[in-house]
Amino acid sequence: MISIPKYTMGVGDRFGRQGKAQLGAMVAAREAGVRISPVWNKSFREHSIIHTEPASVRIEADAAVAALEWDAPYFVDADHINLKTVDGFVEASDFFTLDVADAIGQPCDDAVLDAFVAKHTELCAAVTIEGLEGCLDLNADRLRAIAGKYLFAVQEAGRIYQHVADVRAAGTFVTEVSMDETPEPQTPEELLVILAAVADENIPAQTIAPRFSGRFNKGVDYVGEVAAFEREFRADLAVIKHAVAAYGLPSTLKLSVHSGSDKFSIYLVIARAIREVDAGLHLKTAGTTWLEELIGLAEAGGEGLAIAREVYREALGRYDELCGPYADVIDIDTDQLPKPDEVDGWDGPRYAAALRHDQACPHYNPNFRQLLHVGYKVAAEMGERYLSALTEHAEIVAHHVRKNLLDRHIRPLWIN
Repeated sequence: MISIPKYTMGVGDRFGRQGKAQLGAMVAAREAGVRISPVWNKSFREHSIIHTEPASVRIEADAAVAALEWDAPYFVDADHINLKTVDGFVEASDFFTLDVADAIGQPCDDAVLDAFVAKHTELCAAVTIEGLEGCLDLNADRLRAIAGKYLFAVQEAGRIYQHVADVRAAGTFVTEVSMDETPEPQTPEELLVILAAVADENIPAQTIAPRFSGRFNKGVDYVGEVAAFEREFRADLAVIKHAVAAYGLPSTLKLSVHSGSDKFSIYLVIARAIREVDAGLHLKTAGTTWLEELIGLAEAGGEGLAIAREVYREALGRYDELCGPYADVIDIDTDQLPKPDEVDGWDGPRYAAALRHDQACPHYNPNFRQLLHVGYKVAAEMGERYLSALTEHAEIVAHHVRKNLLDRHIRPLWIN
């Protein structure tokens, strides 16, 4: 079986032009003594909006690896796929994020539920787990309730996994089970039951992406109680270690933090936790690279700045259309969005200052940033005009992409 490295980072690239810059950040991390493997990810929704195909991500990844002579593992992720969307990704991908959040809460067959509860008598009483204070509060009724909520979703993950395995052959790809895009976080008790069910389905999951408490809005910092998140994160690490031993799951199984870009306030507690227990981590970023492209274009001035201004004007005018699909993962105060005429008066550094995630900067505007995060469709509709600007200003754009990943994400999590 392909084994996922201890540390991996999902690097989305909406327009497929920043692979070398992204990998450059990993090269710098390796030179600093930390090995992080890139996982290039792009979802079905993003491909549909930009009119690209999954094979384009493989081409970009392979080209970056060849150009930088990268000799460590790397992956191409079929991001947030389900049975309806997976087929187009099977040939090009070797990492599959099985997204079953929509199946949570759907009832499973009563006989299946009865059999699961009967099989897992060890979960019908309080469970003691090394590294946790106290016990997990489980009993037969609690087990039945949790299984009733999640068992169908895990079975759906099993169906997706088997569909891929029938084509690619088991052991030739990495499997992640994703349940993060749901309103309610999973408790440690629920995570343990989910992992027991994953093992029963014979899914060789190497990463699990639960929904954590707090808000993981796109492209901005974590919103919630950091101390509470740390307790939850540490508990989940302990549960995973227990489940690997108890249910024969892959020893490489690790937590995956989705919408993980820019969650600066929790990076230090994550770093502390994984180091103390020697755990792996998958941090998933995506749209942050697209925002660095806009920053680079704005600072380049001329046509680049004109494009950046136009993207904002158009995105604001199409607010409901662009924000609707992301309503659960953005939180924009529209009163704090600048008027397009005001933005048209900004020079490149002023535009970049409003967009760049620097909370010490008085011009930083998280509302402006979130709207542009979901506004990549506007740039996609510009077609060759936008892509030509990326080519013309490739150096400054790549500088910002690399610096963002290395200094704001990799260093606080894995180096400092």
